[in-house]
Amino acid sequence: MDTRFTPAEPPEFATPAEVAATHPAAVRHLGAEAWRVLRIQSEFVEGFGALAELGKAVAVFGSARTPPTSPEYALGEQVGKALVEAGYAVITGGGPGAMESANKGAQEAGGTSVGLGIELPFEQGLNPYCDIELIFRYFFVRKTMFVKYAQGFVVLPGGIGTLDELFEALTLVQTRKVTHFPLVLIGRGYWSGLLDWLRDSVVAGGKASPKDLDLIHVTDDIEEAVRIIVDAEMLLDEAEAAARHDKEEAERRAGR
Repeated sequence: MDTRFTPAEPPEFATPAEVAATHPAAVRHLGAEAWRVLRIQSEFVEGFGALAELGKAVAVFGSARTPPTSPEYALGEQVGKALVEAGYAVITGGGPGAMESANKGAQEAGGTSVGLGIELPFEQGLNPYCDIELIFRYFFVRKTMFVKYAQGFVVLPGGIGTLDELFEALTLVQTRKVTHFPLVLIGRGYWSGLLDWLRDSVVAGGKASPKDLDLIHVTDDIEEAVRIIVDAEMLLDEAEAAARHDKEEAERRAGR
């Protein structure tokens, strides 16, 4: 491709004026924003292509700042291993800390370990335990891949990015954009304060329904966490089987 017509992209949420300022006048008439759309499209296409045949998978989230010598890192390794033993691939954000630990546990258990990284100025690239590697420029494309190709989320102790993923998934489940999608938080001691606030402030203040909190499972037991994922998958299989049966019955009656 003629590189004269592929200018460097501006920041993800740049204003039109900022976009124009970063592009040479010779190519502005081509529509700088159109190139952003093509870049977004290409990331979706690349992600769909790379993960289309992944099979059953669970996304594991947690802090990039989790030290390798910490109990939380060891917990992530155990989670990755347990998910693989239950028949799932493991998807993480591909970074260090808790993400690395889950990828490591999955890979060492002989499963498929996926890292979906993001371009950030302070990130050092993907951790060395990823069998499938993708790096995205756009957070929203990356988030789509997590939800589209995972059967559920397991959330280890984490910070702002982890909370972002958790609440986006919770919103999708609450609004039924996705169904039978379990959200499992591991670490009662870490997550109890957040759940207390949700119950005592958000729900008590009428900003959410008590049943919304039922969408979140909290445990210290890895086996229980995996069982929640497996049970949700079984419910989904049963629902799909019932839908197929109903469709076949309707078609049979219509054919009479």
